[in-house]
Amino acid sequence: MSNTKNSSESQNSRNAPERAEKDTEESVAENRRPNPMEVLRNARTQLAELTGMAAENVSSFEQTEDGWALEIEVLELSRVPDTMSLMASYQVELDPDGQLTGYRRVRRYERGRADAHRQGGR
Repeated sequence: MSNTKNSSESQNSRNAPERAEKDTEESVAENRRPNPMEVLRNARTQLAELTGMAAENVSSFEQTEDGWALEIEVLELSRVPDTMSLMASYQVELDPDGQLTGYRRVRRYERGRADAHRQGGR
């Protein structure tokens, strides 16, 4: 009976380093921050799920103290010709893990129109 106990203790002590290594890999994966491309993909996907509109491009992207801030252009209303389609620009905020925490539409415009305002005081 004591042999059986010693045998199972021996197996447990041999498997302990493997378990510790696996636990470490899992905790690293859980604590890993997403890279910028993952953040971009997640932001586009999450905004599309919430609004029902497909993201066409990301026009602004930056890391902030609170996570990430993006501006994403979406097609709001398809028209013919395509240059008359209505586009919208959404400001999107994400936490450090890349989870969407808020969004708002900041601009709506026809696809074929250039910005009416000038940037940078030119």
